[in-house]
Amino acid sequence: MSLSGQIIPLAGVALGAVTSYLAGTLSERSRWRREQSVRWDARRLDAYAEYMHTVKELAARYHRMAAGRGLVTGPAPLEATADVLAETGALEARRSALSETCALLGDTETNTAAKTLDHCLWRLELLARDVPTETVQNWDQAAVEFRQAQQTYIERARIGLGVPGPARRDVAWPAQWQPVRREP
Repeated sequence: MSLSGQIIPLAGVALGAVTSYLAGTLSERSRWRREQSVRWDARRLDAYAEYMHTVKELAARYHRMAAGRGLVTGPAPLEATADVLAETGALEARRSALSETCALLGDTETNTAAKTLDHCLWRLELLARDVPTETVQNWDQAAVEFRQAQQTYIERARIGLGVPGPARRDVAWPAQWQPVRREP
């Protein structure tokens, strides 16, 4: 067999080996990236959800405290006793720790929305605890702004996680379920 007859098959084998190696490497790299993406998305989802649950718990507590001060009506008004404030402080510490985890895992837009949500939450706290501020503030307006910030945070988190579609659509409260306001 001639030298050229031996080189062509060897070149084919070498080319096949290189092609097989490159295909395997690219496939492995792609698999590793997918696994990392899934891993971080799961952690991000958990962090976002825990943070949001704690924020909602604090907002509900501030609403009850505001009801205790007569700023709003609502179920189970809560007086700002030392025990209540201590429990609320512990919840706030948890929210703060969770927000740090979200900041580490989240994208810029979601983190910005979380900071806005924090500010709106703290505004509710100031009103609920009757802490003086530079300007007179209104609970109803603060609550609306909180809900808007909450919705923006959820939308940004969903986009960051790659969840398609809107988080929700507005659904009107049925007229027959509207509470009747009675004059005293």
